[in-house]
Amino acid sequence: MTLPAIVLATLVAGVGSVWIAAWLNRGLMAHQTPHMLSLAAGALLATSFILLLPEAFESEANIHALFATLLAGLLGFFLLEKFAILRHSHHFEGDGHYHEHGHDAHEAGKSGWMILIGDGLHNFTDGVLIAAAFLVDPKLGIITSLAIIAHEIPQEIGDFIVLLNAGISKVRAYVYNLICSLMAVVGGLLGYYMLGDGMHLIPYVLVLASSGFIYIAVSDLMPQMQRRATLRESIPQFVLIALGVGIVLVLTHRFHLH
Repeated sequence: MTLPAIVLATLVAGVGSVWIAAWLNRGLMAHQTPHMLSLAAGALLATSFILLLPEAFESEANIHALFATLLAGLLGFFLLEKFAILRHSHHFEGDGHYHEHGHDAHEAGKSGWMILIGDGLHNFTDGVLIAAAFLVDPKLGIITSLAIIAHEIPQEIGDFIVLLNAGISKVRAYVYNLICSLMAVVGGLLGYYMLGDGMHLIPYVLVLASSGFIYIAVSDLMPQMQRRATLRESIPQFVLIALGVGIVLVLTHRFHLH
């Protein structure tokens, strides 16, 4: 039953997040993205520090090697972002419009195809992570999938905006993102068959995944939230971050993990 669960989870995490993002991107719903980023940050950090890292460090893997893997993962994500291979940084300013490191929408639109490539690779790694989590414990796989969905939705909304700015129609933007999302299924299948015969590698995959979650939350999502520095904006941010953490804690207790 593990393989069907992995396929289903990667489909929901990949295709489901694109569908939800496309729905939210209609009308005024896209302006709720800053709030979704706060919720996603809390969920990502809680999943990393409460679930994935403890699971990895409670294994028989060498602790020093796991810490080295965590450091390598953080530095690796930094370098991948620098070269725009894994993902793109996108920012939603106070007016709700898209800006990318000082470039205007026209310049951001030129990177549409790079964004699709980056998202495909990102979805692929998400699929590998989901497979690793399900191989450890199906309940851990479910929670990990939910955390991935939480951070994928606001990112997919940003992808739609960039692709539309690049002159791509709404239908094609949806189709392109849908195709990229299927890379999560490919990653899940590859992870299942590769990690199934190499269970000793799973703790390192979990640590690498945690480094990605932590990096996304700390270097991308939280800096965006810091731009909204007023007390009126900060209180909802803190509440939503706490809600994201709380959701993971409730699910952890519900599924009797750790």
